[in-house]
Amino acid sequence: MSLQQLKIPKRKDVINEFKARGGKIAAVLPIHYPRALFRAFSILPIELWGPPKIDNSFSGSHLQAYVCSIVHNALSFLKIGGLDEVDFILVPHTCDSLQGLGSLLVDFVTTTKKVLTLYLPRDKGEPGYEFLGHEILRIYTILSQITGLHPDDALLFDAIHIEEQADKALAELYFKRKKLGLGNMDFYRLIRTREFLPAEHFIKLSQSVLSVSAAKSFNGLPVVLSGIIPEPMELLDELSRMGISVAADDLACCGRRLYQPGVSMNPFRRLSENLFSAAPDPTRGDSLESRIQYLKSLVYKSKAKGVIFYDVKFCEPELFDLPDLKKALKGQGIPSLTLEVDINDPISSQMLTRIETFLEVIR
Repeated sequence: MSLQQLKIPKRKDVINEFKARGGKIAAVLPIHYPRALFRAFSILPIELWGPPKIDNSFSGSHLQAYVCSIVHNALSFLKIGGLDEVDFILVPHTCDSLQGLGSLLVDFVTTTKKVLTLYLPRDKGEPGYEFLGHEILRIYTILSQITGLHPDDALLFDAIHIEEQADKALAELYFKRKKLGLGNMDFYRLIRTREFLPAEHFIKLSQSVLSVSAAKSFNGLPVVLSGIIPEPMELLDELSRMGISVAADDLACCGRRLYQPGVSMNPFRRLSENLFSAAPDPTRGDSLESRIQYLKSLVYKSKAKGVIFYDVKFCEPELFDLPDLKKALKGQGIPSLTLEVDINDPISSQMLTRIETFLEVIR
């Protein structure tokens, strides 16, 4: 089955359909946030990873040149009217740049949208769970005041359970990726629909893919792809052309968000458990050692021949860890390649040459 046959809807069509049914839209900046909380208020989160290929000159009067292109593009997109159809903007405190953007939107940049912030703790211990639970409750209170809705625990858990089912469907796509018969581009286009489809639509789409046995699978040279986001997406077609298969990923928009169900019967604690359950992430304060062990496990489980670090320029959380990650992998005989990108730029010939050279090393 091809993605053309599945007819993946466009984000704009999803937004229009949801609003036509009386729902509201939240534009959500990277990376971690409580999807189910918004669902309980009939708000659909539409994730904003930039977007790529935007004239970011509109953000230049507010942001330094060394702020990453994801943040620059998000502010430019807002200023040119790209978020006119949304009702809320959520800015998680993922990094200093996004925290700065949140402050700008609250205090300095004129917008008719209600701007929400979410502060993520940098500790997975009990204080971290408690802090995040209170943060989610704070957003619940704000949404209640704005919408006049007060979802009770039963409604919150209805939303939590269907989002957990969607998370389970995403994990199953990952687990069975070799049997799906999808190339790099089609696989990541499929799983990235989790960024904007309502949970029930994502579950239905996933089930339609999982129910079909592929006639053949793509058996390229396996690598692990690590970083924030695979933009421009044409990168994935170029990897396929070179005979490279992304066998696993440590991407912030994808593999780092394979959340597990929580266990608490308090909905706010449950959502906190959910957000803490994903793979190690420097933006959540996970240790360098946990990231090293996780990357090594991805390599061994996927039988990858190496790791490609595909990082957005000026992404401090990623770049701080990078030298030690590469050193640890090299110590285990795992080769790696580092590429830095601006999400507005096309793939350069120099980048393709470097990937081809790396390919010769890992064959």
